[in-house]
Amino acid sequence: MENKDINQYSFEEYIKTRDSYSDFEDNKFLQKVVKHYVKEEWELISNIMKALSKNTSHHFRHISDEIAKRENHPSIQHFDAYNRRIDKIVRPQKLFNMEKEIFSERLFSKDTSAWEQMLKRFMFHHNGEAGIMCPVACTDGLVDLLKIYKDELNDELQHILHHCTEGIDGDFGIGAQFMTEIQGGSNIPANVLKAIPRGDDYQLYGTKFFCSAIHADYAVVTAKVDQTDHIATFIVPSWSDQSKTKRNNFVINRLKWKLGTSELPSAEITYDGAKAYQIGSLEKGVAIAVGIVLTKSRLDIGSASSAFMLRTVREALQYSQFREVFGKKINAFPLAAGQLEEIEQTAKRTTSALFKIYDAYFCLQQNQENSEYANKLKFQVRELILLQKIKASKDTVETIRTAISLFGGNGVIEDFSSIPRLFRDAMVNELWEGPRNVLLTQIHRDMKNASSWYKPKDFITDLLSGCEQSIIDQFTEELEKSLTYNLAADPNRTTIQQAKDWERFCDDLFFVYQDQAFKEVGDAPII
Repeated sequence: MENKDINQYSFEEYIKTRDSYSDFEDNKFLQKVVKHYVKEEWELISNIMKALSKNTSHHFRHISDEIAKRENHPSIQHFDAYNRRIDKIVRPQKLFNMEKEIFSERLFSKDTSAWEQMLKRFMFHHNGEAGIMCPVACTDGLVDLLKIYKDELNDELQHILHHCTEGIDGDFGIGAQFMTEIQGGSNIPANVLKAIPRGDDYQLYGTKFFCSAIHADYAVVTAKVDQTDHIATFIVPSWSDQSKTKRNNFVINRLKWKLGTSELPSAEITYDGAKAYQIGSLEKGVAIAVGIVLTKSRLDIGSASSAFMLRTVREALQYSQFREVFGKKINAFPLAAGQLEEIEQTAKRTTSALFKIYDAYFCLQQNQENSEYANKLKFQVRELILLQKIKASKDTVETIRTAISLFGGNGVIEDFSSIPRLFRDAMVNELWEGPRNVLLTQIHRDMKNASSWYKPKDFITDLLSGCEQSIIDQFTEELEKSLTYNLAADPNRTTIQQAKDWERFCDDLFFVYQDQAFKEVGDAPII
C-alpha cells in the first residue's frame, strides 16, 4: 500500500512574499527617513540604494544563509604538509567572493559621499554580520585614524590608507582592531602587550586575547611602550610579504567559538617581534583608540541594530498575516497584534534616531571649529553614540526574541529563517565595543566632568529639542540628582539603587530622544 502524506499544508505563499521583498524599495518608512536626512542627495541616493537592494535582498542574502551553516564556519590550519607553521584561516569561497563584492562598493573612497557610505553599509547589515560587517566597521575606524593623522603618515601608512580607501588593482585592504587582553577586557589601560622601539618603528611582543577579523590585512593594536607607562596605538600589518604567505611575526593560537557572528573568525594571537607603526600622540593612545576607532564601531552597532530590527519585524508582520492558528490569522489576536505593534514601533524609533545621530555626526565632521557650539555638539554626539549603543543593542535582542515567539516553533528553526542567526549576532553586539555596565559608567563620568561647562539643564534642553518643557524639566532634575551618585562606591542598598536609577534614567532619556526623532520624520508602512 502506497504511503502518501495527506497533509498538503504549504508555506509557499509566505516564502514568495518574504523573498520577493526589497529591503529598500519596498520599505516606505526607510525611504521616508532617508529622504528626510539626505535632502538634495535623495534622487541619486535613492537610485543607488534601489539597485544595491536587489543584491542585498536576494544575491547576498542567499550567500549569507549558505555560509551560516555550521559546516561552513571558519577553521584554522596551523601547519602545512611539510610541518611549516602557516596558521591559514579557512573560509568558504562564497564568503571570499561576497567580501570582494562588498568592499568593491568603495565604502571608504573619497569619491563616495558620507551618506552613500553609511547607507550601503546599512543595507548590508540586513543580512546580519555574515563574516563581513565587523571587518567593514573595523576598516572604517582604521581609515578614520589614518585620515586624522594623514599629514604625519610615513610611506607605509600612506600605502595602507590608499589600499583601504581606493584599492590597489581591484583589491581593497581590510582592517581589524586588536585591543582586548586576557587580564583587561574592555580596560585598555590595563594592557601589558609590549611595544619595543626599533629605529623609527616598533616591535610587538605578547598576546591579544580577542581578535576579530583575524583574516584582515591590517590591525589597530594598543600596546604598552617599553620602559614607559604609556599605552600607545599602532597600525600592524598582518603580512611581511606582498603575496600574503609570511605572517608579520605572530602566531594564531586558536579560533574563538562564539555564540553569534559565527561566520567571522575571531582568535587569540601572540606577537613575537611584529613590526608596528605607532600613530598619534604617544601619551594619548587610549584616547585615540577609544575616541576614534571604537566610536566608529559603536556607531556601526547602532546601524546593525536598526537593520536587524527592520528585517525581523517585517518578516514577523508578513508571517502573522499569512499563518492561521485556531481559526484566525496570528495578527488577529489582540496579544499578538499588540506585540507586533510594539516591535514595529521600536524598530521605527531606533531607525529614526540612528539617522538623526548620523546627521549630527556628519555635521560635526564638517564643523571642526573650536567654538562653544561645536564643543557642545561634539559632547552631544559622543553621549548619543554611547546611549544608542546601549539601548539599541538591548532593544534588538528583545525585539528579535519577541518576533521568534510569534513564529512559534518555526522561529527557532535555523533553516526556516535567518532570524535565529540575527538573534545570536544581536547578542554579540550587546557586548562588542563595551558591555552595558562599562558604557553606563562612562556616560556618568562624562556628564559629571562636563557639568562645569555644559550645565545639565542646557544639555537636556539641547538633546531633547522639540519636546515639551515639562519633559525637559523632569529629565534635568533627574540628571542633576544622578550626578551626585558615586557609581564606583562599594555596593550597598543605597548605591545599588542609585545604579539602577541611573540605568533606568539613561534608557528613558534615549527613548524620548528616539521618540522625538520618529515624530520629526513621520510614519510610513514597513510592508
